[in-house]
Amino acid sequence: MRVDHGDPRPKMGRLSAAAVLATTLEWFDFMIYSTAAALVLGKLFFPSFSGVAGTLASFATFAVGFFARPLGGIIAGHIGDRFGRKPPLVGAMVVMGVATCGIGVLPGYGAIGAWAPLLLVALRLVQGLGVGAQWGGAALLLTEHSPVHRRGYYGSLIQVGSILGAVAGNAMYLLLTDLLDNAQFESWGWRVPFLTGMVLVIIGVVVQLKIEDTPVFQTLREKSVAAQQDAGIRKAPLRDAVRRYWRQILQAAGAFVVVNATFYILISGMLEYGTEQVGLSRTTILVCVMVAGATQLISIPFFGAMSDRTGRRRQYLVGTTLMAVFAFPMFWLIDTGSVALVLLSLIIAFTVHAVMYGPQAALFAEMFPADVRYSGASLGFQLASVFAGGLAPFIMTALLAWTGSAWSVSVYIIAMAALTFVAVYTIHESFRRDLHETSEQVSKEEVTV
Repeated sequence: MRVDHGDPRPKMGRLSAAAVLATTLEWFDFMIYSTAAALVLGKLFFPSFSGVAGTLASFATFAVGFFARPLGGIIAGHIGDRFGRKPPLVGAMVVMGVATCGIGVLPGYGAIGAWAPLLLVALRLVQGLGVGAQWGGAALLLTEHSPVHRRGYYGSLIQVGSILGAVAGNAMYLLLTDLLDNAQFESWGWRVPFLTGMVLVIIGVVVQLKIEDTPVFQTLREKSVAAQQDAGIRKAPLRDAVRRYWRQILQAAGAFVVVNATFYILISGMLEYGTEQVGLSRTTILVCVMVAGATQLISIPFFGAMSDRTGRRRQYLVGTTLMAVFAFPMFWLIDTGSVALVLLSLIIAFTVHAVMYGPQAALFAEMFPADVRYSGASLGFQLASVFAGGLAPFIMTALLAWTGSAWSVSVYIIAMAALTFVAVYTIHESFRRDLHETSEQVSKEEVTV
């Protein structure tokens, strides 16, 4: 069945603005940590370590947030499939805002000793819980509201929000590094972006008061009340998702591996690589990453909309192949040290990334029935984030220290692209499926077929 129900354009402008703003601020808060980890956290919280070891330690705390993301996705998925898509989204914003502000006021090692890195890790874990809970709610808020023929486009706007957050974070640090000297920046300047976290709490309140839940969940609730049985809102959606749709969860996780890892290599690992390996100034590499990343504000919606015509799976496979092909040329261009070629390399890499990232929200939404969609999509998304995105800058730094050359990082990217290709190739294309279908309806259709 490939039809949707209800009004084809249910206030999509207002919903899109709210979802994108919430996602932008959520990812701004989460991603400024990666920039701070590359630039300053090693010195302030791990001062007894050597230069490389300090960077590795700060990237390790960066990765800690990713290990909490699946738990955030599990909690939010259970709540989202039982009580609505909106409550966990609002909760995620509040949790993230409080944790981010906490990092902004946290004293360094010189002030409180070993408590500083311990508290940093704890707050990063809370950030991970928040961002792990947020993506599924925001993605489903748009994909379950959107017209069927625009689902890829509207779903891609959530990904645009994450890029906006990352670009805004880099822009903030670029401005601070330009206005402040090193002593000022390391003393208090790096904290300024973190102190904006409470804006998320305010946005969360607005979303709670102004935005209605999705028509898909409203249909589920009506079915559950009318049937007085487990045909809509399930008592244990996470258990049912894992038991009945474990294959799709693993496929979703595999699909996200190269997308997530290359994203963090580009926006975080490249900052360290550009300054330490290539010899570019901190300002130069920040500008290159920021400008190249900003091109995704156009390319992500473009490729999301393209998937509404060509299908998600085929386009995703093309992007995966292109990422593997470009893995070596990307570093060849960057190693020249030419600012123009560095920028060109990053723009190409971000564009290839957008080929996959654009249709991802719609792809994941279409992989799961309505009653387990939040749990299944969130768990697949967040499982990959642990082993791909969270560890990518750490692995990149370790590989460079071990081999002394970027060829090892290129091989790492190719290996992840191969894993993603296999995962996506095995996905059953459910392009334009009816998002109101529950597990029982899907099972009946399979038996009929």
